[in-house]
Amino acid sequence: MSLTVVLAVGSDAWKLAAQSSALRPAGYIVVSASSIRDAIDRFEAGDFDLVLLDHSISLEDKERLTFLIQASGSRTPVLSIADCSCDAHSFADAIVKNDAVGMLAGVGELLTQRMRISLVRKAVRSDSREAAVA
Repeated sequence: MSLTVVLAVGSDAWKLAAQSSALRPAGYIVVSASSIRDAIDRFEAGDFDLVLLDHSISLEDKERLTFLIQASGSRTPVLSIADCSCDAHSFADAIVKNDAVGMLAGVGELLTQRMRISLVRKAVRSDSREAAVA
């Protein structure tokens, strides 16, 4: 079983601790960042499977951080926590409501989706190589 490492970003220390407490029993390793600068530094130094953006940081900061992650060439998915489903988070790979159950389900669903995409890409590359050899 591989380890799944989540970078949780938010400005509310209590909320970050609560997210970590919800994710750890589900088998996730959580690294917290309390600012955008801290998140950038940790992202550049680590290997994360998912970035979780808490509702405690501004929409502009969420969008900026997501852009920086994508501009780095990373395919790490970004999950944004919103106060309501009406919030515009089009930059994120997925959006979940601000509750522990929804967050945990959203993390699992997004990671499962990414795993399936990765497996399909590997299968296509393998088929392409086999066709080139034949």
